[in-house]
Amino acid sequence: SADDDPNKVASWVDFRDGTFKDRQIDPHGEAVIKLDAPARAADAAIVPISITAQFPQTPARYIRRIYLFIDQNPEPYAGWFEFTPESGRASIETRVRVEDYTFMRAIAETNDGRLYSAIRFVKASGGCSAPAGKDDEAALANIGKMRLHAQGSATGQPQLAQLMISHPNRTGMAMNQITRQYASAYFVRKIEVTYGGKPVMTANVNFSISENPNFRFYFLPRATGELKATVHDSQEHMFETAIPVPAQNASAQPAPARM
Repeated sequence: SADDDPNKVASWVDFRDGTFKDRQIDPHGEAVIKLDAPARAADAAIVPISITAQFPQTPARYIRRIYLFIDQNPEPYAGWFEFTPESGRASIETRVRVEDYTFMRAIAETNDGRLYSAIRFVKASGGCSAPAGKDDEAALANIGKMRLHAQGSATGQPQLAQLMISHPNRTGMAMNQITRQYASAYFVRKIEVTYGGKPVMTANVNFSISENPNFRFYFLPRATGELKATVHDSQEHMFETAIPVPAQNASAQPAPARM
């Protein structure tokens, strides 16, 4: 139940000890990172989440990596997202599968090596074993089709971008209702987004991400450049897409950060 101690969930304790060893994780990381997820999901196969940095990325202080962990999923470690000062803001929105009532965690690692966590309890079940939304053939025919979109923003400010990837992102746990067979796991595992050749968001993920993976993130367009996404899946396919982004007026002063 939600009353259970989130610090004592076995899958989390294993991962924490293996990944972070004896490093301290600040459980009150609200000044660094915020995790939003529905308390009760409408559809366990596509649960929208947003992980929001609480300060801008600067060379002096930035979030280097965000780990995502869903305690009760068959593979609880959903992956990590890596950011740089070029990201402008280390925030990410995506959709995930949730197999059972669970704590969900975002752990932010700042450039000074400190760790901060944000935790939510989500009521959802069956998201990993749910049958695929569309018929397999149609899904497979469209694999790797991508849409990359950048939204305009105030000059000198981080700009929001969205990457949509057509991919079944199969878990390997869903039975085909007709053949009664389980389709093997097949999913997007790595996404690299660069702007002007510099990394702004790199994700290393697995089938906890929903079918047709969708990511919203930020980048800082300092000069005219190309926003490029390179995607690798678990069958070693690689897909690429890129869009030109016009320079924003570099001489304008950025607005002061809101505290």
